[in-house]
Amino acid sequence: MDFRLTDEQAALRESVRDFAREVVAPVIAEHYERHTFPYEVIRQMGKMGLFGLPFAEEYGGMGGDYFALCLALEELARVDSSVAITLEAAVSLGAMPIYRFGTDEQKATWLPRLLSGEALAGFGLTEPGTGSDAGGTQTRAVLDGDEWVINGAKAFITNSGTDITAMVTVTAVTGTNPDGSKELSTIIVPTGTPGFTVAPGYSKVGWTASDTHELTFDDCRVPAANLLGERGRGFAQFLRILDEGRIAIAALAVGLAQGCVDESIRYAKERHAFGRPIGDNQAIQFKIADMELKAHTARLAYYDAAARMLAGEPFKRQAAIAKLHASTIAVDNAREATQIHGGYGFMNEYPVARFWRDSKILEIGEGTSEVQRMIIARDLGL
Repeated sequence: MDFRLTDEQAALRESVRDFAREVVAPVIAEHYERHTFPYEVIRQMGKMGLFGLPFAEEYGGMGGDYFALCLALEELARVDSSVAITLEAAVSLGAMPIYRFGTDEQKATWLPRLLSGEALAGFGLTEPGTGSDAGGTQTRAVLDGDEWVINGAKAFITNSGTDITAMVTVTAVTGTNPDGSKELSTIIVPTGTPGFTVAPGYSKVGWTASDTHELTFDDCRVPAANLLGERGRGFAQFLRILDEGRIAIAALAVGLAQGCVDESIRYAKERHAFGRPIGDNQAIQFKIADMELKAHTARLAYYDAAARMLAGEPFKRQAAIAKLHASTIAVDNAREATQIHGGYGFMNEYPVARFWRDSKILEIGEGTSEVQRMIIARDLGL
């Protein structure tokens, strides 16, 4: 198995790496301080084609694949996770459901704007009272003539309230299956639809330059044609989307972990104590060596999961392994990088302080670490 990048993949990685260093790095700290969304950065990402990376050219995409998206996410997250999660959610949770399950008309309506970065979309799955229990969805949609009437609430929805958010896809109970279980379907709700309310943004510990809101639906009416995919297939659809998304989150986590290595090396060479650089001390060298070890092995895990996915092989377990391992080592590396920086690591002017705050959500979002262990154990037949 050869995980060496092709020339095209290496060129993409380098171009995104340069963009992150030259465009994102100089402005992102201010956005974190002000809790503002980096529209100027997102526009430039759109012009680079990043939002269209894994999509066919016929819809305005770049004709690449999901691994190309993961490479871009890793490089962005080496500098900042808010920008990286904006891209990840916009692609894997926003545009991908339309691309995977939409009708020709739905694709023609939404994909050109989403793949160009001109518009963003959210994925309304998590609810205030259910958390990891996605099957416990309480939001309901009733077919009234040629319209769906939606009532309920969603929580922690990324890209759902920006000035360029065009729509959200919402999972809702649309009936009862023959075995008595809930029939879950997915419905497209355009921004501005009466009865669809976006609450003020959350006050978050990390990812403070990304967009996250609670959503409520109060007799919100949308056309029956806004059903995404088959009625009653919503659960299967979002499980597929989440399996793919876990590979992307793993790539993002690896980027954060590698960024911690980058910043620690830089600081260890510059910071002097007791008459010499702290990087001359074996204790610091070993910390950084272990951090690099963790980032490298986590990268191999998401490379493997992505390769299996693109080959059409089963990849659920490998995606869960990649997400679990990468998120764990991202938290580890952020903690160690902060320790290496000492008091300066607790100051917001240093990137590692941002990395430390951003890392914890990686063990929670798109499936907690506990959920990943459940997936792995079940796939092993337990």
